[in-house]
Amino acid sequence: MADAPSSGPNIAVAVVDAETPGNVGSIARSMKNFGLSDLLLVDPPDLDPDGEAYGFAGQAREDILPNATELSFEQLTEQYHTVACTATTNEDPANHVRYPAITAADLPDHLDGIDGDVAIVFGRERVGLSNEELAALDVICSIPADESYPVLNLAQAATIIFYELRQVAVEQNQHPDELHRLAEKSEVERVQDYFGEYIEAIGHPEEKRAKTGRLFRRVLGRAQLTPREARTLQGVFRDGAQRIQRAAGSNEQTDGSDGE
Repeated sequence: MADAPSSGPNIAVAVVDAETPGNVGSIARSMKNFGLSDLLLVDPPDLDPDGEAYGFAGQAREDILPNATELSFEQLTEQYHTVACTATTNEDPANHVRYPAITAADLPDHLDGIDGDVAIVFGRERVGLSNEELAALDVICSIPADESYPVLNLAQAATIIFYELRQVAVEQNQHPDELHRLAEKSEVERVQDYFGEYIEAIGHPEEKRAKTGRLFRRVLGRAQLTPREARTLQGVFRDGAQRIQRAAGSNEQTDGSDGE
């Protein structure tokens, strides 16, 4: 279990006693969509790399599924602050297990200030989590839906929960300095240099290159590039110029051989 970052909770996703491998794969894919990577499995079905779990997982088959951790329900409750996701909250004043429940939209506020390991827990496709399991978990979370049909399938419910957690997950996976840091002047200058090489390679009129370069410099100044944006633009202009130069060299060699 990884050490919790000081900036907030370390969020994992737990699936208890999944009935089909496909649902585990669908949840893994949704995790990948919203920046979550730590998958915990309690009594999972067989996850054959050639089966439906990996088939449904999309790009999550490359990292989330093969790196999933299998553990017992007791280990889950002992090692994590647990949030149980269920459509049935047992909100009956005469007979209830946990009352009341928070909603999916409340989750970010609930997790604010928790500095440790958190598990978002999903139950079985047809019956969810048992009353005994709900009683052992720390918090109950439900998704408000139409009273005539409030039960969502497992993958749908997981996607809604992960959407609500998206900002927490983004902050968990990014260093705070990277959220607002701008590219160094030298990085922006390299973008300018590669742009100059690019317009030369494409045959932009020589008498217009200086003016075009000044225009592009003004655009870069307004853009306030991040380091990643600067590196991406450098790569695009550098590779573009090199491709054009190689193509031109190849054409010259062909023309020369034809004349022999």
